[in-house]
Amino acid sequence: QNMANTVWAFATAGVAAETLFGAISSEAQRRIVEFNPQNMANTVWAFATARVAAATLFGAIASEAQRRIVEFIPQNMANTVWAFATAGVAAETLF
Repeated sequence: QNMANTVWAFATAGVAAETLFGAISSEAQRRIVEFNPQNMANTVWAFATARVAAATLFGAIASEAQRRIVEFIPQNMANTVWAFATAGVAAETLF
């Protein structure tokens, strides 16, 4: 949750902070199974909003989201779909 909240805050403030986003992307990929659906949605939303490319992270989140899709509420799914579309990242197996 802390990683998702951090990138969300930077994106909301309009600060890309690419080094920070890169470090969080790497760590989030290693710990993606610890993320709940809201954390996954908020993370991809933040990367898309900040326009920070992270195709590998998006792929990891797509895989984990697909595995746990029944846990997503409509808002989580809407934010995730928006983020993938905005970032231009395809996830045919998820959407």
